[in-house]
Amino acid sequence: MTLTAAPVTAKASVQIRGACPHDCPDTCALVTTVENGIATEVRGNPAHPMTAGVLCTKVSRYTERTYHPERVRTPLRRVGPKGAGRFEPVGWDEALADIADRLSAIAARDPQAILPYSYAGTMGLVQGEAMAGRFFHRLGASLLDRTICASAGGEGLTHTLGGKLGMKVEFFAESRLILIWGSNSIASNLHFWRLAQQARREGAKLVCIDPRRSETAEKSDEHLQIQPGTDAALAFALMHELIVHDWLDHDYIARHTLGWDALRERAMQWSPERAATVCGVPAAQIRALARDYGTTQPAAIRLNYGMQRVRGGGNATRAIACLPALTGAWRHRAGGLLMSNSARFPARRDVLQRPDLLAGRQPRTINMSTIGDDLLRPVSAEFGPRIEALIVYNSNPVAVAPDSSQVVRGFAREDLFTVVLEHFQTDTADYADYVLPATTQLEHWDIHGTYGHTDVVLNQPAIAPIGQALPNTEIFRRLAARMGYTEPCFVEDDESLCRAAFGDAIDFDRLLTQGFAPLPVPDAPFAEGGFQTPSGRCEFFSERLARQGLDGLPDHVPNHEVAGSSTRYPLAMISPPARHFLNSSFVNVKSLRDIEGEPVLEISAEDAAARGITSGRVVRVFNDRGDYHCQAVISDRARPGVVNGLGIWWRKLGLRGTNVNELTSQKLTDLGRAPVFYDCLVDVQPL
Repeated sequence: MTLTAAPVTAKASVQIRGACPHDCPDTCALVTTVENGIATEVRGNPAHPMTAGVLCTKVSRYTERTYHPERVRTPLRRVGPKGAGRFEPVGWDEALADIADRLSAIAARDPQAILPYSYAGTMGLVQGEAMAGRFFHRLGASLLDRTICASAGGEGLTHTLGGKLGMKVEFFAESRLILIWGSNSIASNLHFWRLAQQARREGAKLVCIDPRRSETAEKSDEHLQIQPGTDAALAFALMHELIVHDWLDHDYIARHTLGWDALRERAMQWSPERAATVCGVPAAQIRALARDYGTTQPAAIRLNYGMQRVRGGGNATRAIACLPALTGAWRHRAGGLLMSNSARFPARRDVLQRPDLLAGRQPRTINMSTIGDDLLRPVSAEFGPRIEALIVYNSNPVAVAPDSSQVVRGFAREDLFTVVLEHFQTDTADYADYVLPATTQLEHWDIHGTYGHTDVVLNQPAIAPIGQALPNTEIFRRLAARMGYTEPCFVEDDESLCRAAFGDAIDFDRLLTQGFAPLPVPDAPFAEGGFQTPSGRCEFFSERLARQGLDGLPDHVPNHEVAGSSTRYPLAMISPPARHFLNSSFVNVKSLRDIEGEPVLEISAEDAAARGITSGRVVRVFNDRGDYHCQAVISDRARPGVVNGLGIWWRKLGLRGTNVNELTSQKLTDLGRAPVFYDCLVDVQPL
């Protein structure tokens, strides 16, 4: 089998169309300038309406990441203790032969003792889970429940709207009121922010709802700086006011919703005064927001995933997703709500990942958010076999998974065989037995759906692979061959996989020539109902949840660790991303790390004074799970009683070899089995 090669041309300079691979709603279309085989510049594709030629600071420096002197360029084999990061180069043949022998021996006992661990290091359908899915399904390995980012909000949307569905992002430019809820759009959704600014120039009002006074909050017309995990309480108080003042679209409610009487009864229990006590904002501010939302059309909500990283995140998403149906905002193409539109994309994941290769086997499923505990579990009837081998790709769990001291203990097991596919020697790679060099986005084929807009974007390789790096797909092809898997699906090339991803739903020739292709999505998808729920209505009450023994209505579910409930740990902590990192990606790009400086904890003047903390001082942030040293910054970005530990730094680049996830827990959300990164109590002391 021959890899599809990177473009070869006699021209000194060419432009190659591509796609940003990172976990961001914008999924930008890229143009890479290649001169004599070297990528010299990555910029936004000006022909793509969403990207409009503009990239974030991170991705505009993608060549710096691709040609980074610390790229892993050859397979590496561990020669020191786990975690020490000591390796020796080894050839591909020797590495794959040993890996295949080790996996085969484990699989002969029980293939469920082998676990893949991956997430959104690339969002591509091909380099993500295509060939990897085929390999692990054929092997019969344990399945991974990929919950670490969006599953609580996704399940909340599914039980209310019928899936990860919402308004088209481009029509926010026509909205008259925009609620930016749980999102620092300037840092994490830059192209939406451009649309919001366009709406503002036309007279729209921007309201930011966020526990942190983020860059977006600063530049909005109003900021509701609520306590973490109280979003549902605020949503119910808004409903209360909509009902009391009859700012309702009764016709839309009657024809296109289910469970209105029950929701009305619950909402009437949430006066603005009650919500103000829970949320920590003035009742008058809640009333004013309700008046704006109830009397302004079209009104739109840009809901993001920050607000669902608490115990009640699924219910909070459900409550907020009910609001547009109450006012009939869905009637307008510039009204409604958007958290994700990923369910719009007819990606043929079964064709790519081939679950039929399981051949009737039903492996157990392990939640990626509890990997710290699960790596340390012994064999049992309930859990099954102990995890003996871990294959990590497109993720850095030692840095990003919650309760990281427990994660480290699991990865440090000498009897755990670990293989990591990576670009760099990350925190996770330090614990590997083998590190295999993977290609970056400039070096391989891939195809992308999105969750922030509704265009498919194709990535074509711009340069030849650096060193001995191989695409994820090719690594799993070669490993499958070593394992003796002879099915034809294991020799399908990457361009063919890209063509298969959407089948006839997308004109692939258009992708090749233009780089992107829009999906045929209605401008106002729920103007006449048509929700993708079992009833076809916006389900205020979900029979599906009720059948599971859960509350069919949304509710305010308090945090596991409620602010003010502990005298030992009186501060709530959230850990939003540092502006110039994307989860743990880009942390090792020096120009971006220089902008961020040191790992930072934002703390209010009131809380700092009570602890004798001055700005710039190194502090210890701690709870029963661990402690974390970082630099304190006294700032109104943090409300009293809440500190903001900006993440996610690599542990080994932190001040004491830890990062903020030393403090977060492995507890899960109400829906979606997701982690609760922003549901965390701590205290802080100066050093």
